[in-house]
Amino acid sequence: MSGLTAIVKDIKGDKVIWMIALILCIASIMAVYSATSSMVYQQVGGNSEKYLLQQLMFIGLGAVVTYLCYRFHYMLYAKLSFIIICVTVLALFYTKFFGIDINGATRWIGIPWIGKTIQTSDLAKIGLIIYLSHSLAKKQDRIKSFKEAFLPLIFPVLLVCGLIVSDDFSTAALIFVTSMMLLFIGRVDLKYIFALFFIGVMVFMAIFMLGKYFPDAIRSATWVSRFNEFFTEGGWQVTQSKIAIANGEFLGVGPGNSIQKNYLPYAYADFIYAIICEEYGLVGGFMIVGLYLWLLFRCTVMVTKCPKTFGAILAYGLCLNIVIQAFANIAVSVHLVPPTGLTLPLVSMGGTSLLFTCVSLGIILSVSRYVQEARIKHTALAEIEQLDESTN
Repeated sequence: MSGLTAIVKDIKGDKVIWMIALILCIASIMAVYSATSSMVYQQVGGNSEKYLLQQLMFIGLGAVVTYLCYRFHYMLYAKLSFIIICVTVLALFYTKFFGIDINGATRWIGIPWIGKTIQTSDLAKIGLIIYLSHSLAKKQDRIKSFKEAFLPLIFPVLLVCGLIVSDDFSTAALIFVTSMMLLFIGRVDLKYIFALFFIGVMVFMAIFMLGKYFPDAIRSATWVSRFNEFFTEGGWQVTQSKIAIANGEFLGVGPGNSIQKNYLPYAYADFIYAIICEEYGLVGGFMIVGLYLWLLFRCTVMVTKCPKTFGAILAYGLCLNIVIQAFANIAVSVHLVPPTGLTLPLVSMGGTSLLFTCVSLGIILSVSRYVQEARIKHTALAEIEQLDESTN
């Protein structure tokens, strides 16, 4: 108990970000426990506490991961950025050729001895953001030609997204959009950003066309079917999601009383926002949206005070990745975009997505702690200078 108290006292940085993460985790426990109850009844001898305990375990592990990443000085990630991107690319190549096929997609690699899998595209989100942040901070105002922009910035984005897109278009699109926003924030000339966009579209079209000849390797048929469903009625999943949101009305039907969780596939992951809206109404739905917007606002305030370019770009890039993914997930539930397969960060049932989100939050909080310490030091120096002037 004393060790936990010492850890709590040691927590610095933006307390609001810590609080947002805590509230989202509490919401996750409640929503996952309710959404997985239908799975339990479908299993012989199902245990209603199994998924609750599993989610608690992942959240506990995520808290440890967040704290460890928070304790490391964020500049360590700048020093390791090249190694991180190399490991990321190698992991994606390994997944591509030796990964585990689940539901027709090869996105996972097995972890020996424990029988679990890891989705390497989650590593790619963080690895690419760290690398781009370091490259942008190091090359500020020195990108004068396409050659200087291509190798350090454009090529890594195309390589990472190209390795992911055939099996996971949604994640590749998320990484691509986040990367373009990072380049804009890093003051890269718009002509290079447009060049990245143009090349990216060309690469996607080429991969899409190859999917017609290699349907087992590239899931272009799945992309087409999802777009067709989106432009009609949205398909079974989205229809049930809209029914769930409509059932919730303003205050919801109450915790655990969702009906649509019995009909919605992946109610505990891709469509957990619909279950939250059904059980807690528009109040609960708007609260979740507000928490992600609050996180974006706090990170925006923080990076404007960050004295180091790398820290500012890194924290904002990781925050954008979390928030864009959250709103992509929510947009699917309300039929604004086709189904993506993206989870709701920190809320959907745990796994590598939750753990890597915790890594991102830990790094953001590491930057926040540095900003806070720098401000305290600056204030102390200013007070000493005032004291010296008054004594003189």
